Amino acid sequence: MLMAIQWVRSLIFMIAIYAWMLILGIVFAPYALFAKSGALRACKTYARTTMWLARWLVGIRCEVRGNVPHGEVVIGAKHQSFLDIIMIFDAIPHGKFIMKRELLWTPVIGMYARRLGCIPVNRGKRGAAVAKMVKDVAREFSEPGQLVIYPQGTRVAPGAHKPYKVGTAVLYEGLAFPCVPVATNAGVFWPRSGVLRKPGTAIVDFLEPIEPGVARNEFLERLENVIETRSNELMREVGFEPDGVH
Repeated sequence: MLMAIQWVRSLIFMIAIYAWMLILGIVFAPYALFAKSGALRACKTYARTTMWLARWLVGIRCEVRGNVPHGEVVIGAKHQSFLDIIMIFDAIPHGKFIMKRELLWTPVIGMYARRLGCIPVNRGKRGAAVAKMVKDVAREFSEPGQLVIYPQGTRVAPGAHKPYKVGTAVLYEGLAFPCVPVATNAGVFWPRSGVLRKPGTAIVDFLEPIEPGVARNEFLERLENVIETRSNELMREVGFEPDGVH
């Protein structure tokens, strides 16, 4: 019975946040089209409202830990669900995301992503996609901001394993910015698919930056080690065992 009630609350929550996305997208559109600050304000409003609704409707509390970067950095983040995107974006001053190209053609999201300076990547072209990504990022960083990339390239369910790709290291080398690893347990409560959202404390943790100048292989090894180790700790903290037994 309790699970059925939580499922219904989750369904109401999902309908509410997507309806709110559409409403905000329309209301802020004239402002966003003429000023990038309008797009930023709309997206910040959406992120904060969604986190408030998550707590009120489905019992998910959002907690940010660590030192949130404010300067020009690459953020290499663990990606488990839509929630960790929202939490990271709300925490940093001016986030720009490396995102799959298909999202540019989705209603509302595509227009605002362009205005924020997000970088689309064609994941099917691999080497060519990485080269274009570096070129596009160099152009977008004529304006300050924090560049968020997901080293595994996609959402990864809690406890699942997926290799880290070279794209983060290429950006780290090319931009010569510090890289801030980010760990999360958000997928325990807001899974990558399905309707049910589980109550609990979703955490994103900004870890110690990796300063510029580390060799590529060493950088990727360090990045994966710190993100996976800390994400596993955060999942255990809320009673989820990363090996799937919880």
